[in-house]
Amino acid sequence: MLTKINKIQAKSVLTKSGLPGSDYVVNPYNGCQFACMYCYAAQIARWKHPGEEWGSFLDVKLNAPELLKAELEKLEKKFKSKNFGTIFFSSVTDPYTGMEAKYQLTRKCLEVLADFGYEGEISVQTKSGLITKDINVFKRLKKVLVGFTVTTLDDKVSRFLEVEAPPVSVRIEAIKKLNENGISTYAFIGPVLPYFIKSKNKINKLLDELQKAGVKEVWFEHIHLNSAVKARLFNYLKSENLKILEEFERSDNAEYREDLEKVIYECLEGRKLKLGLGKILYHKDLSKKKI
Repeated sequence: MLTKINKIQAKSVLTKSGLPGSDYVVNPYNGCQFACMYCYAAQIARWKHPGEEWGSFLDVKLNAPELLKAELEKLEKKFKSKNFGTIFFSSVTDPYTGMEAKYQLTRKCLEVLADFGYEGEISVQTKSGLITKDINVFKRLKKVLVGFTVTTLDDKVSRFLEVEAPPVSVRIEAIKKLNENGISTYAFIGPVLPYFIKSKNKINKLLDELQKAGVKEVWFEHIHLNSAVKARLFNYLKSENLKILEEFERSDNAEYREDLEKVIYECLEGRKLKLGLGKILYHKDLSKKKI
């Protein structure tokens, strides 16, 4: 998919977060080149790009590093501290979307935080192995946690639903490299994909591989099937595989989620894995959250 690149001057880049586990978010980009079919951000970002397909546009916030520096200094004066809570990269984009290789806005923002001496936790979540190029910057941060979205161990499945994202095998190797360099990592298993990964056997295999790679914390999240996500995803599945579509349709109810959670907790028993926030996430409508 061709992506239209829009170079913009943003008004703000450090914003209050409504997402669990984070107090502020930094989005150096708006939109994402990975075009994942299940992405909730496709709905949240649509008001800036009405009628444009998710994955077909990317707003590049050229002034993001300068804005972040000014906003950090302002908050330091307000709180008389260099710790305002957890800062998360990113909520409506992947911070290592393809154009990061060219513009390096995520890297520059992380360097701003390092130069500032930020004392709170900085959390970064991605699907890209490009993040390993910034290991030297992560080592300068006082408290950093890097997460990878891993929804399957099958590169064919990740290509099917996470259209332009790097294959999952690349993500597993990146997790290993980060851990080898002393960078703490977690895995975000979200969404837990109906049809592909819901069985106990497949979840156990996924957890086995993540632990081998050095992961000590996992987050699970149910799939978001609000109206906008459902329309986009189901139209895609309808044209690709009706059997998979039927399984996704059956997942959109509380009973399915409860049964799935029982399986997940059984798979976690006896493992030295921390469950992020101590629960499995489900947000009925993320579009109402400030992220």
